[in-house]
Amino acid sequence: MTPEELRVAGFLDARRAQAFLEELPRGESWVADLSASADPDQALLQAVRLREADAGLVETLSTDEHARRRVCAVLGASQWLGDYVIAQPSRAAAMNEKPGEPRDVLYEAVGAHSVGGGAWVAAPEASVDDLRAAYRRVLLHLAADDLTSASPEDMMPIVGERIAALVDATLDAALALARRDVDPEARVPFAIIAMGKTGARELNYISDVDVVYVAEAGADGDERSALEIATRLASATASACSGPGSEAPLWTVDANLRPEGRNGVLVRTIESYRQYWDKWAQTWEFQALLKARACAGDPRLGMAFEEAAQPYVWSASAREGFVEAARAMRRRVEDNISRSYASRELKLGRGGLRDVEFTVQLLQLVHGRTDVFLRVRSTLEAIEALREGGYIARSDGDRLASCYRFLRAVEHRTQLPRMRRNHLIPDKDRELRVLGRAMDPARYPDADSIRAAIDEVRASVRALHEDVFYRPIVAATAQLREDETSLHAEGARDRLAAIGYRDPAGALTHIAALTQGTSRRAAIQRHLLPVFISWLAGGADPDMGLLNFRVLSEDIGDSHWYLALLRDSGVAARRLMTMLPNSRWIAEALAKRPEAVAWLDDDAELAPREPHRLVREVAALIDRHDDAMEAAARVRAVRTRELTRCAMRDLLGGVDPRGNAIADATDAALLGALAIARREEAERWGEERASVVFVAMGRYGGRECSYASDADVIALHEPVGGASDAEAAASATAIVNRVKNLLGSATSQLGIVVDLDLRPEGKNGPMSRTITSHEEYAQRWASTWERQAAVRARPIGDGELAQAARSLFESMAYREVSEAEVRDIRLLKARMENERLPRGTEPARHVKLGPGGLTDVEWTIQLIQMRHGREVEALRTSSTTDAIAAARDAGLLGAPDAEILLNAWDLATRIRAGNTLATGRMSGVKLDVVPRDSAELGALAAILGYGSGGLTALEEDWLRAARQARDVMERTFWEQQ
Repeated sequence: MTPEELRVAGFLDARRAQAFLEELPRGESWVADLSASADPDQALLQAVRLREADAGLVETLSTDEHARRRVCAVLGASQWLGDYVIAQPSRAAAMNEKPGEPRDVLYEAVGAHSVGGGAWVAAPEASVDDLRAAYRRVLLHLAADDLTSASPEDMMPIVGERIAALVDATLDAALALARRDVDPEARVPFAIIAMGKTGARELNYISDVDVVYVAEAGADGDERSALEIATRLASATASACSGPGSEAPLWTVDANLRPEGRNGVLVRTIESYRQYWDKWAQTWEFQALLKARACAGDPRLGMAFEEAAQPYVWSASAREGFVEAARAMRRRVEDNISRSYASRELKLGRGGLRDVEFTVQLLQLVHGRTDVFLRVRSTLEAIEALREGGYIARSDGDRLASCYRFLRAVEHRTQLPRMRRNHLIPDKDRELRVLGRAMDPARYPDADSIRAAIDEVRASVRALHEDVFYRPIVAATAQLREDETSLHAEGARDRLAAIGYRDPAGALTHIAALTQGTSRRAAIQRHLLPVFISWLAGGADPDMGLLNFRVLSEDIGDSHWYLALLRDSGVAARRLMTMLPNSRWIAEALAKRPEAVAWLDDDAELAPREPHRLVREVAALIDRHDDAMEAAARVRAVRTRELTRCAMRDLLGGVDPRGNAIADATDAALLGALAIARREEAERWGEERASVVFVAMGRYGGRECSYASDADVIALHEPVGGASDAEAAASATAIVNRVKNLLGSATSQLGIVVDLDLRPEGKNGPMSRTITSHEEYAQRWASTWERQAAVRARPIGDGELAQAARSLFESMAYREVSEAEVRDIRLLKARMENERLPRGTEPARHVKLGPGGLTDVEWTIQLIQMRHGREVEALRTSSTTDAIAAARDAGLLGAPDAEILLNAWDLATRIRAGNTLATGRMSGVKLDVVPRDSAELGALAAILGYGSGGLTALEEDWLRAARQARDVMERTFWEQQ
């Protein structure tokens, strides 16, 4: 074959493959089988090595297509098994000869004979090497079956069961070796109890074999002596599997799930186990017992252990804090994953095997108290039982099972190459390619295809993990007869608690209120609520979410469009359930504007409106309403609507720190109120006497407003129509005060606090000045901080007066900065750090005034702007982020430092907005602080996209970002090296 044909067949090094094929008898006959393997290049190399070790064997394989296919599959998938066979070529026969029942094979290998009571004793000449060799003979045949199967996913449960049966047999044979040396007369009844994946018959090729040991006194009734002998039996059994020997160890026998873990005694009696379970066992230990299965040793004693454990397993969910403990354990497992491995962790990471197993086990333990059909060990059997019992939707059950089979099959194939415990997805493309081909060369021919498939499955698993728990409970509750309520309400409370509701009784009240009756509305709610409750459980406060949904539904549930939208839209319902459990702000906003729910069905409705459209809309509203207060209410309504739109977008997208929608809506409202006030003033005097412009300052000037931001402005005016300076000043003052009154009125619409305290002379100064007056003040009396404040100045609107204001503030901000002024700025910053931080607040958690917070970032870039704005035009911007980018592009700020400042500024901005959305507060020091309270921090983390269990990650991200930003600030602002 040509090199090109070999490359098409899957060989990466085609020329080497061409040469190697010439060394094999009937070389081209091997190509199809080598090509079907996970790694054709490796399989071919191993085949050549096998020929060097046993030419006759390879000659036989060249004419036996069935045997050759199986051998090539193993050689291409597992270098370790290939090397094992090459070291002793006679082992290759095991891949093609059915070994028989594992227990028979293993007993025969150690020459075991029965001595009664279910006990077996090995022959005197038998060794651990005989045991291990027999184990691997069976394993080689199993691996060949697996690697030549049409579907690894379909084969996965069979592989797990067969490996478990092989491990059971191996433990029994190892115990026979131990009995021969410790208790040849089998005086002590002793059993090995499989736990974890061993107990569930879901083993991998290489897994720790989790066990606990149980014994009882023999005929002499001496319990102490029996436990001493049993302990020696346990140790010798484990050593036979994983201790020294010519044959490599098989796997670790891990007894750490026993009471008290490594610190506990190795073997106990059943009564001792009971005493421990009654007094000291933790919740997770009962969850572990769910998988307990007698696997070796005395079958009568093993069965007695299972029977003793069952009541503890199926009553565990009634223990106080059970659900919270189970959920916390899952979070701890996830939090303890090294960040460098988190995205590759197939077992413990997000969307991994543990997500499936924890989900299924929690549902089993909660519902299995009353449903015996859920009392199964295997994860796949449990998923099927939950699906058939209606505890999860059939589609979700099918998807969960399919994803689990896929992930477990991938896990098997990550372990085969080196026969090591491994749960990490490969990070090298070549290894990923081998993994994909091991799964299916046609579906996953390269690294990208298997990587995409794994990512898709993990995303699906994660969504199911957070979504699958609750769907059947509402329908079951709604259909109960009155005489069934008491019995089944308790079960409903258990299920609600299982998925995160803190007040299940209160939740049941909301459910009943929404579903009672025979109306169409109640019927649709009964159909929708099972899904909605599960979605709400994925948020920070499911109880609040359900209450919010009830209030909203009672307000507009009779509207024909509302429930139809939630039922028929592909996205609206899910989006609504995402917002309601996380945000008090949006719940209050939707209560005032319920029609906004309709926006959730259309991405275009959630997009921010263009500023000029808002200005035109406001102007049209003012023209249609002669009454000033009515017109102002319409203006405020426009801004409230846009804030609601922005909040919905932020809650669904994780909060955009650089969005301008709130500032644009505030501009439109301010211009609208200014138009109303000017109209009133002109009507009062018969003509206009002053033209007024507002100059936005601070974060408002930078178009960086948040939900709770004031509108910091400075007012400027010029006389018009022949008015005197005094007349113009009086009219300008009246207009400014009227604007404050119109926008700050308390109504159902959100008001705006128009703050003019940054004007010259502060509260003691006139409300408005002319351009000339302000310019004179700037030249003669302005403080350095007022020059710095001018950096953020942004005139609102267009026209000659706005342009003159722009020139005025640019001349203030961007003239030459003296060293004395730099010193003044630094002194003021130092004083702020010492005096402005609220008492009792942890500096590190204050995202505005704390180290590395907003003020650090903003003062750093503002000093750069003031120093270099004359020469670098791009620095003359009121936007913090644009200024940082301009400083970076001009070489005034290193790219890494710029990225650090932007990252800290973005996260601080998101935290402030998230705090407002989560709590509904529009003022107070807490809005600027990363919360300590776990409930508030959980809501904030959910809003910012950290998901369940993201509290620690959010805190760590902020502390790291702030620490880095502070370092940049000290080097750049303070010029400390």
